[in-house]
Amino acid sequence: MVGYQAILREKGIQQSMSRKVNCLDNSAMESFFGRLKTECYYGK
Repeated sequence: MVGYQAILREKGIQQSMSRKVNCLDNSAMESFFGRLKTECYYGK
């Protein structure tokens, strides 16, 4: 994992993580990707 973080720093990318035990931070993206996956898989 240290290598991954070093690459991010080298490229000027800031890693983003939600707070501990708070799934509500991620709910909008989970909803979006769930819908996208459904539409791609079922073609609807």
